[in-house]
Amino acid sequence: MGFIRRNWTPWEADEWRKEDWIAIVLSPLCYILLMVGTVLSILLNIWGFILLALGIFLTWLMHWVIDPKLKMISGEYEKKQHEYLEQLERNARWEEING
Repeated sequence: MGFIRRNWTPWEADEWRKEDWIAIVLSPLCYILLMVGTVLSILLNIWGFILLALGIFLTWLMHWVIDPKLKMISGEYEKKQHEYLEQLERNARWEEING
């Protein structure tokens, strides 16, 4: 098993793990690099292009790390939401029939 976990169950994905902390650290770093890199690139500074490229790479890395967890949590939430709405509709129909 690698350092970054890519396969999750809904219950495991809901727990805080090292992947969440990696995303927490990378998120503001990516934002800063992208903003500073963009401004310096507009000014045609070579460091701007380097920082912008680094920011883009780290943004991709953050997405690669956290996306499997988010997809699993989102899928499980949608499933529960669908079941809840079906139950709510059944209850509403029952009240219409009896009312």
